[in-house]
This record gives sequence, structure tokens and C-alpha cells, in this order.
Amino acid sequence: MGTLQRVRGALRRIDTLLTRWTDLSPDAGPPPIAPGFEDFFRGLPADAAAREYIQVHLPRLARTMMLVPKPAGARRALELGAYMQMTPALKMLCGYPEVRAADLGQLGRSVRKAVALKDGEFTIDIDLFDVERDRFPYPDSHFSLVLCCELLEHLLSDPMHMFVEIRRILEPGGRLLLTTPNCASLTSLASLLEGRSNPQVYSRYEREKSGDRPHVREYTAREIEQLMTAAGFEIEHLSTERIAGRDEARWVRDLLIGNHLDYSLRGEQTYCLAVLNPAVAVDRYPEWLYA
Repeated sequence: MGTLQRVRGALRRIDTLLTRWTDLSPDAGPPPIAPGFEDFFRGLPADAAAREYIQVHLPRLARTMMLVPKPAGARRALELGAYMQMTPALKMLCGYPEVRAADLGQLGRSVRKAVALKDGEFTIDIDLFDVERDRFPYPDSHFSLVLCCELLEHLLSDPMHMFVEIRRILEPGGRLLLTTPNCASLTSLASLLEGRSNPQVYSRYEREKSGDRPHVREYTAREIEQLMTAAGFEIEHLSTERIAGRDEARWVRDLLIGNHLDYSLRGEQTYCLAVLNPAVAVDRYPEWLYA
């Protein structure tokens, strides 16, 4: 049996685990990652920098793919802010017959990229535009799935523009899968209470001037829930996960429990899967987010 067949079989076996993931206590941890997912990302050809990125973010990449729903409806998927790891996985692992990718750049232009895979080359034109300003270059109700992974925290001025456009290009009942750091994690709370560092999960600037934006604003998992509601989505899955090597900060957990405060959703990484409900009105400028 090939790698893709093993991974798809694992997908079916973990369906019931994923439906219960949000019900686990913060100490129980998420269900295990199917080995085939990590194998796929480790097998991607890459230079030294890309290999380091995959090694650091491997658990998140694999976990995100576990949350991708089965192709349905239009069976088209779009990844915003594509780094060319999850984009080929959407087709090769998750079975989406049509996959698009987008990145920041001048509207109307595109960049062709290719990845050599064991089962052949994956080639795609990455569409360029600004998710905070531009009308996305896709028709209404075109996609059944949009991935927005590690992008929200980099936005400068108008995140709701992105959500409104995602809503427009998704078909009714289409899904948005979003991942982002959680600035209400135990680690972040420990940093804030001890006064030793910025509470954002990632708050540093890059030495190398790559042109990538630093983290402008990180969100709590509850704020992600509010954002989804404002954009007319209904939450299907919301969870957080600890990042290996981070401060366990168990004393912060004990402090929250001792004061009868909610200590759920306290991992450093947030995962959210939401379904579009076209009957729900959009709150274009939520008061808690816009002045």
C-alpha cells in the first residue's frame, strides 16, 4: 500500500477522534498525528531554510492537514499565504482535485512554482494580491475550502476585509480552516505576569530583511471565535495545542484554577474550522476590534 493510501486510511480512522478533540481537558492533549502526514512534509524537497521551517512547524502542518474536511460541493480549495507545503498536500493527501494558492503581491500577477514529489511534480500559479485591500481574483461561491494559516497575525489594518472576501468566494456551507498563535496561552500569561517578555507567542523582528511582516497582533482563541461569528461563520472545531519546548507554566494553570477562572484553550497554537452560514449577517467592523 502506498503512502497516500495509508494516509487516507488514517484520515478515516481519526474522524471520530477529531469530533471529540474540543471536549478534551487542557491536560489531555490532542489525538496523535498519523505518521503519513509528517512523512509527506519531511519528504518535500527544500533548501536549508525551508528544511528548518518544516522541522520547526512539522506538528502544526500535520495537525492542520488532519483537520481538512473531505472534498465536497465544488471540491475546490484555496490556501492563502501559501508556502508550498500545505498547498500540494491539499491535492496529494486530502484529495482536492482543484487547488489554488495565493500570496502577498500586486493584484493581477502570479508566480509559478513547482515541487518535485515522489508521485510526480506539483506545479501551481500562485495568485498575488493584498488580502486586506483587494477584491480576491475569484468568482463568488467558487471554493468549498479556504485555508488561512499563520496569516491573520501579520495583518496591518483591516482583517475583516479578508474574512468578508473569504465569505464571498466560499460556497454556502463551505469551510474556513484557520490557524494562528494564541496570545492567551499559559506561556503568554506567564511572560506577562513575570514581566519578562512580550506576551505574544512570537514577538521578535527578523534580522534578515525578507520583506515578511512581523506579528502585528496576535489573538486569543475566544477572539477567533468572535471573528468567525462577525464574518458569518459557525464554529465546527476550536482547539489549542502546546508547542514543544515552550514554558509549561503549570503554576499559571494552578493560579487560574485556584481563582475559578477558565483555563481551557491555553495552548500556544490555535486551530479553528468554521462553516459559512449565508443566512447570518456580517458585522463588518466589530467594536472590540475597530476604533
